[in-house]
Amino acid sequence: MDKVKVAVIGASGYTGADAIRLAARHPHIEIVALTANTHAGRPLAKVWPHFAGLKLPESASTLVKNEQVDFTGLDAVFVGLPHGAAQDVIKTLPARVKVIDISADFRLRNPATYEQWYGRPHEATDLLKQAVYGLTEHYREEIRSARLVACPGCYPTATLLALLPLVKRGVIVLDDLIIDAKSGVSGAGRGLKQNTLFCEAGEGLSPYAVGAHRHMPEIEQELARAAGRDASEVRVNFTPHLAPMSRGELITAHVKLADGATAADCEQALRAFYAGEPFIRFAPEGLLPATQHARGSNDCILAVREDRIPGRAIVIAAIDNLVKGSSGQAMQNFNLMFGFNETTALTQLPLFP
Repeated sequence: MDKVKVAVIGASGYTGADAIRLAARHPHIEIVALTANTHAGRPLAKVWPHFAGLKLPESASTLVKNEQVDFTGLDAVFVGLPHGAAQDVIKTLPARVKVIDISADFRLRNPATYEQWYGRPHEATDLLKQAVYGLTEHYREEIRSARLVACPGCYPTATLLALLPLVKRGVIVLDDLIIDAKSGVSGAGRGLKQNTLFCEAGEGLSPYAVGAHRHMPEIEQELARAAGRDASEVRVNFTPHLAPMSRGELITAHVKLADGATAADCEQALRAFYAGEPFIRFAPEGLLPATQHARGSNDCILAVREDRIPGRAIVIAAIDNLVKGSSGQAMQNFNLMFGFNETTALTQLPLFP
């Protein structure tokens, strides 16, 4: 079959770079355009020197502005723009072009919630109604027929993969969820920020956006949906931390068990729900998930432990925030949308050390 013609919008960011890396080795993708308004006119190899040996069509060898791309000739776009900028571009795309959005603009189903957390009205509400939440293992069938998929944030990906099966099975309660999360510095983006400078982020661990992180309503939305409740009825205690590493994400969820449930029931629920899933695996017996064991892969590593406090359990998940938490999940969704094997271009093993 003919290759799917693809553009990466926002190709100068970290998610854009990983989208290029994965797409370049996909046997059914032809990358025909790469955009980055602030780097327009620069060769890809100058923006990303690690792609210097990559052979791309002439149209994709230099980054261009969004308006320089003829989107009518494309089949799909990966969008790695900041919130706000993403919807401004996506709403102008031809209806035949399938969109895999890695930004935050179409994750929240309620436009009022989006405005509350992102500080501007949602200006593409018709598209918002069409968007499918792109947590692959939980929305697989909807993603297959979607035109616009909103890939989850990295924190929600790890958190929801760990907790949604437990909510659906009814082995935990939603009224007392504490989520301790840690992410590599790439999660903050490539822009210049004081707190991500080497001397600021290195050799230390720091909390941020305490009680006010934009991924909180996304997590609450999906947990509530799984429980058949309104999103306003669910509140999680979520605290993110910046860890001195480039990639990786670890969440430790402290959960209250439903009456009669045990930590073993939680593990059994996870194993049953994810049986046969290509990218969900469990830490070997006696070991715990660690970011370095998922680095560079599309894997999510899970584990459950009994808490010493009666009636509670601890659920742990580790992912690579740029792969399973971003561009890898986006590629997984692309494969579903176009009928390819879901694992295509995603079978790379974790990189260690």
